[in-house]
Amino acid sequence: MKKLFNSAETMVDDMLDGFVSAFPQVERGVSDPRVIKRAQNVKNPDEKVTLLIGNGSGHEPIAMGFVGQGVLDANIVGDVFAAPSADLILDGLVEMTGQAGSILLISQHSGDIINGRAATMMAQDLGLKTVPLPMYDDISAAPPERKQDRRGAPGTMFIYKILGAAAEEGWSLEDLIALGEAVRDRLVTLAAAVSPPISPLTGQEMFSLPPDEIFLGMGVHGEPGVGRTKVGPVRNLVEQIVEKLLADRPMAEDSRACVIINGMGGTTLMEQLTIWEETREALLARGVTAIAPMIGSYVTTQEMGGFSISLLEPTDDMLSFWGAPSDTPFFPRIHLEAP
Repeated sequence: MKKLFNSAETMVDDMLDGFVSAFPQVERGVSDPRVIKRAQNVKNPDEKVTLLIGNGSGHEPIAMGFVGQGVLDANIVGDVFAAPSADLILDGLVEMTGQAGSILLISQHSGDIINGRAATMMAQDLGLKTVPLPMYDDISAAPPERKQDRRGAPGTMFIYKILGAAAEEGWSLEDLIALGEAVRDRLVTLAAAVSPPISPLTGQEMFSLPPDEIFLGMGVHGEPGVGRTKVGPVRNLVEQIVEKLLADRPMAEDSRACVIINGMGGTTLMEQLTIWEETREALLARGVTAIAPMIGSYVTTQEMGGFSISLLEPTDDMLSFWGAPSDTPFFPRIHLEAP
């Protein structure tokens, strides 16, 4: 497949050059050009807890697209599909951590966990008040009794936004960690892949899938899931996914669920909106009202075909923060009114 890059060696930095020149909300860090930080409406880090995350590139717009007022204060960008090094993450923590402290959000994948925890320990050794917060939500990766072993998936965007809004209001480090853990405990995600992505480094497909099959539970790098199903009406596929999500985290009748419909990069908006409507109806049939949806391609793997559904049963505070105003290049406006 044809790809539009100058070279494998420069593709990440070329992208970042374009990103910071296009969007006034962001700028490069002083310590390292792979640190992307807020450039507008920056609050004093001695008074506001800062939120950072490190991740491999190739999944845009996450997470650099969410840097700005009301969401993330900085993103440390690694190579394609590779976690940034501990030293690079440490550069970001040193630059962004003030007296109020910082939280390093870590989407639970092996490289991210190893490097993120090492960076926070090194930062603590330097006297910085910084705490890691592992994020996980993919129900295909482990059963409910081992939730802590699950992978991070697109539902972690709930944590970014809710914590970002609370931090903007001046919440303490300890209260933000407690809030993040509470969101994580009320959150589930399951994905379905229909076609493989092409690695920009090798030009090869990252996994294989027969044309008449759909992979349930596929991770963002092609990690194995819970099984396969045949291609058919999307209503049937959504029913399967919603059934599995609610079996993993039951919701009572008359409850509410915030919903993220995430496209993986090769899924059209026409398809995503159809998936949202089928999700809304599947939840309603089970007595759950779908509210405040986020619909679009935000956690991508190049042109991978497929989608994920994430559900959060919010408290009133969580819902308010989910819909709070923000100003970033790519995080959308969330409408709180129930459909």
